[in-house]
Amino acid sequence: MMKKIKGQFAIAIVSIFLGIILALQFKTVTKTVGEGILPTQRAQQLAIELKKAQEERDAALKALNEAENKIAQYERGEADNNVYVENLYNDLEKYRALAGYVDLQGPGVIIEIYDPPVDVQYGIEYSIVDDIDLILQTISVLNAAQAEAISINDQRYTAYTEIVRAGDHIEVNGVSINSPIVIKAIGDPETLESALSIKRGIVWTLRFYDYTVNLIKDDNIVIPKYRKLIEFVYSQPVKEQVN
Repeated sequence: MMKKIKGQFAIAIVSIFLGIILALQFKTVTKTVGEGILPTQRAQQLAIELKKAQEERDAALKALNEAENKIAQYERGEADNNVYVENLYNDLEKYRALAGYVDLQGPGVIIEIYDPPVDVQYGIEYSIVDDIDLILQTISVLNAAQAEAISINDQRYTAYTEIVRAGDHIEVNGVSINSPIVIKAIGDPETLESALSIKRGIVWTLRFYDYTVNLIKDDNIVIPKYRKLIEFVYSQPVKEQVN
């Protein structure tokens, strides 16, 4: 009974910290984006506020991780005392990993994409932000090659991930990123590399458009968990009918 109460308390802590993080992000974006071009003094003030908000966010994330670790300890403790609970715990961990709610590590590949050099003669400059479809194609190739986990600039890619252009940058999971784009994928390194490097494949296409691409095999890639909470509003599990 005491472990159950502690578990519920820890979950409440997690919810509170997630709320703090979302509020901080919303407050920062509202102040930074909502006022257009700013005078130097105002820009400096916002820079200070942004740094403070980032520090508060980092502190909240640290506390959130500690709360999640406590929940994991409670779950693990219950599993150690009961074979049935242990099987449920193992299944839970597997589905958490599939949903993207667990940090993962393992072998795989890293793709670094750098913008083309500026054409000085004609003053032409373009970025991967202008070719967001090439990022989506890269993700598609990795999925087809059975990548077990993918991240874009350390943002976990899941079925709920949005990749959209927002002005002069890209937003992934609501977080602003820019060049260079670093995509990490866990899976069989040989299979992933072959899928990406195939003749006239995605790496060839990127280089054709003058992007600098580094494709690296790595034995220990770390991909962080997905941080957003998803709630099912319109859908529900189909109940099995017993004949």
